[in-house]
Amino acid sequence: MTSTFSYLPRVADGELRQRLDRAGAVLIEGAKACGKTETASQQCASEVRLDIDETARVTASISPEVVLQGSQPRLLDEWQTVPRLWNDVRRAVDARRNPGQFVLTGSATPADDITRHTGAGRISRLRMRTLSMMESTLSSGTVSMRDLLAGGPLVEGRSELSLAEVIEETCHGGWPRDRGMPWKAAAANVGDYCAEVANADIRSVDGVRRDAGRVRLLMQSIARNTSTMARRARIAAEATPQLSNDTVTSYQSALERLMVLEPLPSWSPILRSAARLRTTAKHHFVDPAMSASLLNAGPDELRRDLKTFGFLFESLVLRDVRVYAQASNATVFHYRDSNNLEADFIIDGGYNRWGAVEVKLGSQGDVIDRAAQSLVAVATGVDTQSTGEPQFLAVVTAEGYAYTRPDGVHVIPIGVLGP
Repeated sequence: MTSTFSYLPRVADGELRQRLDRAGAVLIEGAKACGKTETASQQCASEVRLDIDETARVTASISPEVVLQGSQPRLLDEWQTVPRLWNDVRRAVDARRNPGQFVLTGSATPADDITRHTGAGRISRLRMRTLSMMESTLSSGTVSMRDLLAGGPLVEGRSELSLAEVIEETCHGGWPRDRGMPWKAAAANVGDYCAEVANADIRSVDGVRRDAGRVRLLMQSIARNTSTMARRARIAAEATPQLSNDTVTSYQSALERLMVLEPLPSWSPILRSAARLRTTAKHHFVDPAMSASLLNAGPDELRRDLKTFGFLFESLVLRDVRVYAQASNATVFHYRDSNNLEADFIIDGGYNRWGAVEVKLGSQGDVIDRAAQSLVAVATGVDTQSTGEPQFLAVVTAEGYAYTRPDGVHVIPIGVLGP
């Protein structure tokens, strides 16, 4: 049977090329099925699939130098199935002293973290996520994150997406294998994915046998608290039957090591006021379709409950912003202080390059006005002598036009945002 698979270009393609030019090896990390192997295969000259090739795993355990032989860059897919390979790759990189020797992919962080630290200076890490809207060809990408972080000019454009289409895409999910499927089929696959995480994948992190029912309860509780700073006690209490705090901590840690759970940390600038910063992370799955599936919410349910969809939409925007910001060597945070000044996202590019984003479903004037005022207040409250002036302030919406307001705040629909 002829395969109909067609590779969708990824933002990470350029990042991988750059890293191979300067590092002996590149580690591509990300949740299972987010596209790591296919992305690596586009640029590798040879490969070994350790997750499906038992002979290769046995050989790697006994004589790793055999597995490391081959045209470069050589792909070592799911390397963590043979954890000792980390040190063997490091030694090979040191001995050969050439860039671009290996690409390793992994969908779980193995238990031997101390050993892995020896990769510093030799193995460059690249995080991949599910497809962004632009990678799925749903966003034009005409408003560039790179330009925004450079303090670029006025923005303009129009999204071709309706709110209904954005809701449907949120339920569809960004897994490459599901592209082109109707949302119902893709959503069914997301449900299977969540079940597999709870039933089997979570054990691969450290070999600990966890109760699949409790794992799913925790995942559902996190889904109900997507895009919030709900504390551990609330996450535990909202699971029925209730989980212990220790169980929540252990299971959350395992889900983070599987890279299906990716909390959003808080930003910690110096403040002009005496306000205290809130340091709790926000809860987010790697793809908002996981939250929709765990909540048993399809497009019809979310159209009737736009409050709930607002939290999932924020998670959708975060996924895309993380993909685009990473391409500019920037990191994403959230911001909130004790005076309730907040920004959904802070994009911190270092060297006094940063911007603040609020996410709003609606594009009505009063909604945008309040969001813009909040962003200006955040920018005013930060000690810009330490952080620098913000390069941009932006409100990201679900639909409508992109434009720059007289106060300098950009309004950007998700359907025009890109790297």
